[in-house]
Amino acid sequence: MLQTVFTWIWLASGVLLVVTVLLHSPKGDGMGGLASSGGSMFSSARSAENTLNRVSWTLLATFLGLAVALSAGWFKGA
Repeated sequence: MLQTVFTWIWLASGVLLVVTVLLHSPKGDGMGGLASSGGSMFSSARSAENTLNRVSWTLLATFLGLAVALSAGWFKGA
């Protein structure tokens, strides 16, 4: 049961990680331009980029941590 829950969290974090990486805009609007319609949620582009960086790193840590824990079988006995 616990392993199934963590597997779903791992899968969701992987999908969200891909989405946040695609939203980064290194030189232009990138895919982030698709989501910005009308008013902006952030005060500046720098603030949006900083927030995306934090979210991406958090999702990466979650994804890698759960990948190690699930592959080691740490949740099978629980």
